[in-house]
Amino acid sequence: MDTMRERFVSVTSRALDEDPRLALVLAEITADGFRPARERHPDRVINVGIREQLLIGVGGGLALTGLRPVVHTFAAFLVERPFEQVKLDFGHQGTGGVLVSSHASHDWPAGGYTHMAPGDVALLDTLDGWTVHVPGHPDEAEALLRHAYAAGDDKVYVRLSQQSNAAARPIGPAPGPLTVREGGAGVVLAVGPLLDNVLAAVEGLDVTVLYAPTVRPFDDAALRRAVGRSAADVVLVEPYLAGTSTAPAAHALRDTPHRILALGVGRAELRRYGTLEEHTAAHGLSPAPLRKRITAFLSGRYA
Repeated sequence: MDTMRERFVSVTSRALDEDPRLALVLAEITADGFRPARERHPDRVINVGIREQLLIGVGGGLALTGLRPVVHTFAAFLVERPFEQVKLDFGHQGTGGVLVSSHASHDWPAGGYTHMAPGDVALLDTLDGWTVHVPGHPDEAEALLRHAYAAGDDKVYVRLSQQSNAAARPIGPAPGPLTVREGGAGVVLAVGPLLDNVLAAVEGLDVTVLYAPTVRPFDDAALRRAVGRSAADVVLVEPYLAGTSTAPAAHALRDTPHRILALGVGRAELRRYGTLEEHTAAHGLSPAPLRKRITAFLSGRYA
């Protein structure tokens, strides 16, 4: 199976052939994969070099000309480093585009902390009007990328990961949470590539599992429907900074007594390289620690 990043290259290369409004802006990352597309469309495939602020500025400028820019690099260099340009060149200027990241929270531990961005979605939450997709499988990534490219002039962030669930879930024309299973003791909302870990963690537990490949805008109605079928205990399991979706989940349930447990990447820096799987486990997001924390929370013993 190809990775989400590899699927991004193939899908976007075809989309550039099909849609003359689409333009791609790179900052060296993944440039080799797009060499054939650049040869076919030298005016719409632009590599600015290792200049991330310029990367965003060029994307915003292309949007002002009426093009639909697709802007790509690692998440740390796409959202964190040029955040002022994201805020101004897209938000303040009122332009739209598609930011496509890879290697977000801890996908490439050998790159060190400079290449990790567990706070990217939380940072975008400080801005208005961003749609955020977090696919859990390359097939979902393809569907969400195509949806983003055709989304008029919206501002869209597509967060690709090296992690992947074993199977893709269906994604409709209006991506939203899917009910994977139903139960009566609580609701567990799994985001993107953590679905398989969540399903393994809650095996045998009487809980509803929602799967969210799109996290912004937050689907208030879907969470309220799920809580209506079960107890108002909600566990959020997200592949980025723990607590990122606590506020929108609490807002969705503002008229319902509830408890929320937010699980995700911790704030403490893990100062050993290790592997992606080791970092996932260290942050408590592999099946065994997830099960321990979820069962403790549902039983009222969580501290």
